[in-house]
Amino acid sequence: MAPDNEGGLFAGLFAHGDAAAPVSDRAFVDAMVEVELALLQALAELDLAPADAARELADAVASGQLKLDLTELGRGTGEQGTPIPAFLRALRRQLPENASAHLHTGATSQDVIDTAMMLVAHRALGAVLADLTAAADACAEQAHVYRGAIVPGRTLLQQALPVTFGLKAAAWLSGLDGARADLAAVREGELAVQFGGAVGTLANLGDRGLDVAAGIARRLGLVSPDLPWHTVRLRPARLASACGATLGVLGKIGRDVVLLAQSELAEVLEGGGEGRGGSSTMPHKRNPVGAIGLVACAQRGPGLVATMLAAMVQEHERGAGGWQAEWDTLLELLRLTGSAAAIARELLGGLQVDPEKMHADMELTGGLVMSESVAAALAPALGRAAAQELVERAARRAVESRRGFREVLLELPEVADSLGADGLDAALDPAGYLGVTAELIDRALAAHRAG
Repeated sequence: MAPDNEGGLFAGLFAHGDAAAPVSDRAFVDAMVEVELALLQALAELDLAPADAARELADAVASGQLKLDLTELGRGTGEQGTPIPAFLRALRRQLPENASAHLHTGATSQDVIDTAMMLVAHRALGAVLADLTAAADACAEQAHVYRGAIVPGRTLLQQALPVTFGLKAAAWLSGLDGARADLAAVREGELAVQFGGAVGTLANLGDRGLDVAAGIARRLGLVSPDLPWHTVRLRPARLASACGATLGVLGKIGRDVVLLAQSELAEVLEGGGEGRGGSSTMPHKRNPVGAIGLVACAQRGPGLVATMLAAMVQEHERGAGGWQAEWDTLLELLRLTGSAAAIARELLGGLQVDPEKMHADMELTGGLVMSESVAAALAPALGRAAAQELVERAARRAVESRRGFREVLLELPEVADSLGADGLDAALDPAGYLGVTAELIDRALAAHRAG
């Protein structure tokens, strides 16, 4: 019963890539079947159910003969507050008597849904991590290739000081690697089997309940927790938070590319071939659709994470509304994270960088972007405060008179006496005022290789 990718009008933005299929409704139902099979096999291994019953269910699953109608299950969810009663009725109609009689022994609805959610998340995160790894590798390549390509650093959307595009890419890389590490840690340590029975005591299985739980976990490749976590929702909250943070990292990259691709800057351009980013009315347009997709996915993350955190406040041994609020919320978070990761992989792998335009943009302010460098060069002779004030006045005069910053500065006796033309030119050279840029890039690349 392989999962299918349930497309949709907006799937190209919000259900893109390989993580979409594992979180589809069909895939979730398939995961619930796998949970029931793992349970019955664990029971049979411990002689708590006949081996024939487990074999009958395994054969039915392997043959593909089980037919579970999503519409029917959806109606059941509305009638019983969970799809499990309708799900079990549909299974029992199609199974031999032995398997039907021992199906779901010792479990409660939440055990199946929570464990299926963890199983789905484990598979989806595998695809997400693969895409994030490829995106980070592409980012590392950009950081290496353009380590010396000087570009205006911008604060509050205005030119500030020179950086290199390699450093910008290294910053993106650091974020991607951090998000990957967080998601991997969640995948390995937080995605656990839920198996506690009606109220978490596993009373229906006597003293063998924990053994059954361990058997389920082993078969599904999930963590075996110390206790059931029916209403202690740290695990889904940590998963949701890691997804939300990843979306934030990817959205930041998208926002940067949107800004760098503006017509007035045109320092980068998305790849993708003919027709990508076209407009319905303006033939000349080449919109940064990948970057826009990253921002769009990221915009939806905070609300979904907030829902997951709010849902943690649950009642006694079973949540009345909070738990149910998690289901579609968490699936959507996984879908969006997977979509953004896949988009980032394509975007960064095909990003076209224009160092010549970056160099030209460094000249837009007539050298004003180097004002801090000039003030620092004057400080030994004039004092830091006096140098700062003098350069600020010169910068204002250059803007008001529409003259070059260098020309205005050389008219000042303090500058001519302290620096001279050669010293001023050195202070106005962006390549001489990059600080530890090279070391920072090397650190990011080394950390990436080590990860």
